[in-house]
Amino acid sequence: MKAKIKSFLNKKKKKKLVCLTSYSKSTSQILDRYCDLVLVGDSLANVLYGMKNTHRLNIETMINHTKSVSLGVKKSLLVVDMPKDSYKNPKLAIKNAKKILKETHCDAIKIENNFNNLNIVKAFKKSKINVMGHIGYTPQFKKKFKVEGKTKSEQKKLIRQALEIEKAGAFSIVLECVSKSTAKKITNLLKIPTIGIGSSKSCDGQILVTDDLLGASGFYPKFVKKYANLEKIIDNAIKEFSKDVKSSKFPKNENSF
Repeated sequence: MKAKIKSFLNKKKKKKLVCLTSYSKSTSQILDRYCDLVLVGDSLANVLYGMKNTHRLNIETMINHTKSVSLGVKKSLLVVDMPKDSYKNPKLAIKNAKKILKETHCDAIKIENNFNNLNIVKAFKKSKINVMGHIGYTPQFKKKFKVEGKTKSEQKKLIRQALEIEKAGAFSIVLECVSKSTAKKITNLLKIPTIGIGSSKSCDGQILVTDDLLGASGFYPKFVKKYANLEKIIDNAIKEFSKDVKSSKFPKNENSF
């Protein structure tokens, strides 16, 4: 087992894990100072490319962004989302995962889970590919947003799914928009770390889309705390630049050769 993965696993119940998304070197080199895990998330489809969902994202786009992100990551665990339809069967999943690993030198890949792709996790484990699971609200498979695990039947189903994913060989699992009580039960039952997004502080760690917490994405659901308002800061900066150009205040002599 790679040292970074082992270190990540050892922090369960000892230290809360800090995880954030990145799509470029400039962001990742800042995140690397504070994060245990940096995820090149397929959320870049929405954040950077203005897509309505993540479904049309391809492997090459993920690889290109990960190459940039990897330049800024030294100590954090670097994980890459596998796009929808890139792991439809074990053979395709292994082929695409190996391509991502070879071209980006990332530490692991992440897939969204349903009860039909447990064999994919097993195939990764057999091929010694580190894989992170993802249950609850899974945007690649579910058209409508809904908090998961609120009823006893849903809770039972999610617990069983999480345990099966752990048994299949995942080193960690994301719980997205899972109810507090269900997230707590899953976290207590699993030996591997749970990473929450909208799933309460009971999880072993937390992940958010960096652009959301910086106030730069225009998307702020209930589970996001906005730690800055970059949209306003950028707007003010561009406004000042525009005024300076129009009034010939920029560039000054010191800005010219």
